[in-house]
Amino acid sequence: MKKHKKLVNKITITLIILFISRIGIFIPIPGINQREFNTSIGQNTIINFLNIFSGGGFSTIGIFSLGIIPYINSSIITQLLIKIIPSLEEIQKNEGEIGKHKINKITRYLTALWAVIQSISIGLWIKPYTFNWNFNFFLDLVITLTTGSIIIMWFSEVITEYGIGNGASLLIFQNIVSNIPKNLQNYNTNNPSNLKIILILLTSSLAILIINIIIQDSKRKISIIASKYLGEKDKLSTQNYIPLKLNQGGVMPIVFASAAIALPQYLLMNINNSILKTTLNIILSNNVLYLIFYSILILTFSYFYSSIILNTKDIAENLQKMGASIPNIRPGEETIQYLNNIINKLTFIGALFLFIIAQFPLITSKITHINILQGFGTTSLLILVGVAIETAKQIQTYIISEQYDNIMG
Repeated sequence: MKKHKKLVNKITITLIILFISRIGIFIPIPGINQREFNTSIGQNTIINFLNIFSGGGFSTIGIFSLGIIPYINSSIITQLLIKIIPSLEEIQKNEGEIGKHKINKITRYLTALWAVIQSISIGLWIKPYTFNWNFNFFLDLVITLTTGSIIIMWFSEVITEYGIGNGASLLIFQNIVSNIPKNLQNYNTNNPSNLKIILILLTSSLAILIINIIIQDSKRKISIIASKYLGEKDKLSTQNYIPLKLNQGGVMPIVFASAAIALPQYLLMNINNSILKTTLNIILSNNVLYLIFYSILILTFSYFYSSIILNTKDIAENLQKMGASIPNIRPGEETIQYLNNIINKLTFIGALFLFIIAQFPLITSKITHINILQGFGTTSLLILVGVAIETAKQIQTYIISEQYDNIMG
């Protein structure tokens, strides 16, 4: 036990922070008619989607309602800015730890700004459901929600720094897990038909779990060799390679595709323009058009995230600096082109897998005529599995490093 005392401390810190962040969601902001508010948002597609990541925060309007969402959005915006603004890219590439701190600082400022924008939007949105809406109430609401979001951001950084790591992911993981009982509470296990539903749910979830593990762990190994070994075939070791994951963007392409597909549904319920309404209705009611539209969204976001995460020009430059190259491929432009071709193929296959998983509820409902899995959410399952795998690897790495330190000691 003594040997793993540091790991126990890290897990304890993580659990305490997760507990506090969960409690904060249920501390309501005074002055809101919660009953009327909950009734009105019951069928709101966008809010139901956001509730997946906030643990029901958008249904309660508590002090931690915004949760980790502003921080995640700001991180994505920061990555986009790094790609667009050369000076930021220079900071990230060449300034090491100092550059990392500068980028983190920009992300924090953007989180505060994004939290203010979202808080203002929520303040205006819930106006009909307040007992006494005035400027003082509005200001208090914005300050409370923004502060809550900044505290959650700090919590995620504490977990990453002093806990078991992956702070933001673990906070999302907790929020998704908290929604699972809500999806099953209406099903009495004493009823044979409900037992059948739960069995189908568990079987389908297991299938999604297996497919997701395959996606998470599958990678293409691009062999590399140092220039001094180019003439010696026996020195070409398969241990030296560039690992290119099948799905570089993880779960994010399907998250954003799901959010984008929810927007037309929301517009359909809230617009009066007959032409636009008819167009949206045709797309959403026609299964073929809907599937085509959804597949294009997943493919687009998959390529988008691959371009953010992997810069083939940087990889080619780093190989040249190390005096290494890909066998039978010339350094420079030819290497960049070769890597781009492989990444494009991998991204397409990964997007295809994501699309199949996203449509698994639809396939299940057509075969069994049961829609429970659609309410449960394959996006949620993808995130749960992804975070669980990463956290397990993080703990395993820490245990190995601790054993190594003990041996060296």
